[in-house]
Amino acid sequence: MANTFKKIQTITVGAGGAASIDFTSIPQTYTDLKIVLSARHTTSETSNDVLATINSSTSNFTARRVYGSGSSAASDTNARVVGMTVGASATASVFGNSEVYFPNYTSSNYKSYSADLVGENNASTAYQILIAGLWSNTAAITSISLAPGSGSFVQYTTATLYGVSNVPAAGNAKATGGIITYDDTYVYHTFPWSGTFTPLSNLTADYLVVAGGGGGGGSQGGGGGAGGLRCTVGATGGGGTLESALSLTATAYTVTVGAGGNGGTSAGSNGSNSVFGSITSTGGGGGGYYGAPNGFAGSSGGSGGGGGNAESGTAGAGGAGTSNQGYAGGAGGVRSGTYPTSGGGGGAGAVGQAGAQSADSADGGIGVATTISGSSTYYAGGGGGWISNVPYTGAGIGGTGGGGNGGNTSGATAGTANTGGGGGGINSTTGGAGGSGIVIVRYAK
Repeated sequence: MANTFKKIQTITVGAGGAASIDFTSIPQTYTDLKIVLSARHTTSETSNDVLATINSSTSNFTARRVYGSGSSAASDTNARVVGMTVGASATASVFGNSEVYFPNYTSSNYKSYSADLVGENNASTAYQILIAGLWSNTAAITSISLAPGSGSFVQYTTATLYGVSNVPAAGNAKATGGIITYDDTYVYHTFPWSGTFTPLSNLTADYLVVAGGGGGGGSQGGGGGAGGLRCTVGATGGGGTLESALSLTATAYTVTVGAGGNGGTSAGSNGSNSVFGSITSTGGGGGGYYGAPNGFAGSSGGSGGGGGNAESGTAGAGGAGTSNQGYAGGAGGVRSGTYPTSGGGGGAGAVGQAGAQSADSADGGIGVATTISGSSTYYAGGGGGWISNVPYTGAGIGGTGGGGNGGNTSGATAGTANTGGGGGGINSTTGGAGGSGIVIVRYAK
């Protein structure tokens, strides 16, 4: 993603000269600031410093300066220096050039800055300087004043202040937020973590919102259910329901990406919800676990967790899925003298496999494939359940779309990050964690 530089203001010194160049009432709508300075001053030095005053303050500046003339180099500390200007003894009509960058100038943190300077003189080697500095103040930057270390700026000294935003320079993006990519038809905003999506004008957008997957159970545990999936692109959506695109206005929309649930030593935890504006996907249900005589059920969620194995009574039921987001988990098995399995977690595209007494069956439900990212990708597969290794040696396989595999006393895996996959179930240890969710927004160029 390329940054966009927008000129806020250019100040050119007139015939009478100027003691300083002052940028006031700096807009607070950009992410960073950049100043480009071409300067000459009235006193006789070949070169001199340009000093910054921020928000009328000359305090709390620290900096490290590295400089050289081509034949030698040195470093020192020199607070407030952000630029270089040449004086009357330099070659006539030559100006010093400087660039200074202020990232995150509106934040409540201290403000770092960097500068790249050269003092030009056609008669001798020019000084070149790099500066790394810090203004130790938590206030947003609203004004910057530049002044030479002595004398005043001469006519034609020029400074331009730019605002820097995260809108790609190609100009195809109609919104900010997330990781922005393109193809010939669409712009894609991918949120692997929480953030804000802000249209620059009204637009219609497709979306994929996947919640965090449920964690797998850890005591002959069922697989975790996949995070709920809501989408507008694909043959079907989560739970077989494909939704309609959203009409959005030029306002900020909160994006929350749900974390996966923890695997348990008994029951797995549910995953967390993911949210895009008015669209909420429900976290996947945690896997159930072993009980005597009856197994413990998997939890309900976007897709339900798999049920736990039972000693002799009733197998743990699979947790219910949310109708437009995912499917139920599979029920666990009942021991009855043999070695059964626990249920697989439900996926966005199918129910989890039920446990059995005489087969290696504990697979997680398959997820859903969508091309909303620009290529066909599966999301929200259920976690595989626990399976006995006497006589069976397999394990419940996670559903396509990031579901983690089940194990026996080892081998369970977590759901894949940013897929909403459920974690695998296991015995006598901790089940696999659910995978975190994801939000993707796309719109036509």
